[in-house]
Amino acid sequence: MAKTTGLGKGLGALIDTIHIDTSGSSSINDVALDLILTNLNQPRTYFDEEAMGELAASIRELGVISPITLKKNSDSTYLIIAGERRYRAAKSIGLKSIPAYIRTAADEQVMEMALIENIQREDLNAIEIALSFFRLMEEYKLTQERLSERVGKKRTTIANYLRLLKLPAEIQMGIKDKKIDMGHARAILGLPDPAVQLHLYESILKEGHSVRKVEELVRTYLETGTFGNKNVRKNVANKFQEYKELKSRLSVLLGTEVTLSSDEQGKGKIAISFKNDDDLERLMELFDKINLQE
Repeated sequence: MAKTTGLGKGLGALIDTIHIDTSGSSSINDVALDLILTNLNQPRTYFDEEAMGELAASIRELGVISPITLKKNSDSTYLIIAGERRYRAAKSIGLKSIPAYIRTAADEQVMEMALIENIQREDLNAIEIALSFFRLMEEYKLTQERLSERVGKKRTTIANYLRLLKLPAEIQMGIKDKKIDMGHARAILGLPDPAVQLHLYESILKEGHSVRKVEELVRTYLETGTFGNKNVRKNVANKFQEYKELKSRLSVLLGTEVTLSSDEQGKGKIAISFKNDDDLERLMELFDKINLQE
C-alpha cells in the first residue's frame, strides 16, 4: 500500500474498510440517500450556495465521481464522515442513492476522521479547523502534543490555530468569511487589547493591508502605542466599551443577536439576526410597537 501523504496519517491509519456488498470484492457501495444522516459534529459549518449549485450541476452532468465516506450505524442507517457537500448536492437534484465507502469507527473517532478528511481536501477554513481541534481536545481529553500525533500536524501549528479562538468574534467571522487570511490574524494576535485588535482589523478591511504591512503596524504599536499616526488606545477602548454596551442593550431589547461595526470616521452599520421567517415576523411586530409608542 502506498504511503499516505499530507497529514502523515490518512483515514486508513485510523479505521478499517468493510465490505457490505458480500457478492463482490469492491468496497464502494451505492447507499440510499434516505438512509444517510448528517454528522452534527462535523467540522464544516458553512456551505457556499454558489459553490453548492456548481457542484450539483457537475453531479447532474457527470455523476458523483468521488464516493463519500460513511459509518454504518447499528440501526442500518449511515452517518457521514466526509462528503456532506456531495450528499447535499446529490439530494438537491433528486438522486436516490450515492456511491460511498463504508467504514467502521468508534463514536469518538468520527469527528477526528471528518477533520482529517476535510483538512486533507483543504475544505475547511482556519476557524473551522481551530474549533475542531478545540473540540477534539476537550471531548477526548487530548493534549496539544497528543493531538498533533493523531492528526499529523506539528504541535506549534495546532497552537497557532487554537490562538485564533482568542480573537474577538468579529475578527473570527472575518477569517471564516475570507475577508482576512491566517497571516493577518496571527499578526493581529500580537496586540494585547481586543479593542485595538478590532481597530486594526477594520483598518485592514478598509485599506487592504498586506500581511507584512500588518506585522509592521503591530510592531509600531507595541513600541509607541500608535499605528504611526495617532494614539488610538484611549479612543478605541472607549468606542469598544460603548459598542459593547449598546450591543448588549439592543440584544436584550430585540431578543436576538445584534452586531455593530464602524470605521475611523464613525460610519458604520447595525446588523440584526433572525433565525427564520417566524422570528423575522416577531421582530417586525416589535418594531411596529416601538413606532406606535413614538
